[in-house]
Amino acid sequence: MDSTLVALLQADSRMSNSRLATAAGIAESTCIVRVRSLVTRGIITRFTTLVDPKALGLGLQALISVSIRSGARTQIPAFRDEIRAMPRVVQVFFLGGTEDFIIHLVARDSDDVRDFVLENLSANPAVASTRTSLVFEHHYNGLSSGK
Repeated sequence: MDSTLVALLQADSRMSNSRLATAAGIAESTCIVRVRSLVTRGIITRFTTLVDPKALGLGLQALISVSIRSGARTQIPAFRDEIRAMPRVVQVFFLGGTEDFIIHLVARDSDDVRDFVLENLSANPAVASTRTSLVFEHHYNGLSSGK
């Protein structure tokens, strides 16, 4: 039942409790208790809105791989926090492997991406290298419990 509630809320997090209960086939009182439990247990961490970047004039998306210099490993937390705070950074992935980070960026155009890389990454003394890939399509499916 929890997986059904999660899937329904991922499709429409603004769904009323009444509609959610009907769609899940349970009583409204049961529904609200279960949703609150999902939040309390940390399964649902927040209710959010997905925005189409193109509608905001940000029609280009890029994934930028970043490697931190070996002598700058202590600067990783500060670098991560600085990048996460930037307004057009959609996601930041801290990785194990060849690269240390992947930054998901939305931008107006390729010049905008170039400026971001030059001003925020290449100019940063902690950064050893970057590699930029343009996103042709992006599909977000969410996550279900698999139950």
